[in-house]
Amino acid sequence: MQKKKIPLRMCAGCGEMKPKKELVRVVKSPEGEISLDLTGRKPGRGAYVCKSIDCLKAARKSRRFEKSFSCKIPDEVYDRMEEEISQNE
Repeated sequence: MQKKKIPLRMCAGCGEMKPKKELVRVVKSPEGEISLDLTGRKPGRGAYVCKSIDCLKAARKSRRFEKSFSCKIPDEVYDRMEEEISQNE
C-alpha cells in the first residue's frame, strides 16, 4: 500500500515548510480583496501563514504578502487578520 502524499506549504512568516492543514491560507480574491481563508476553498491567489500571531507579524514586517499578491495591503486588513487568528488560536 502506498503512503498518501501530504502537501507541504511554506509559511510566509517563519519560512518553514509545514503540512497544509497546519497553516492558514490568506487569499486575494479575483476582485482584489484580501482575507483569511480558514476553509482553504475560496477562489483566488493564496499564500500561507502559521496559526500564530508571531508569524503573521513577521510576514507583515517583511511584506511577504505584498510580494506574493503584487499589491499594497492596508493596515486594516492586517489588523483584521490578527483578530481572526487570535480568535482561532
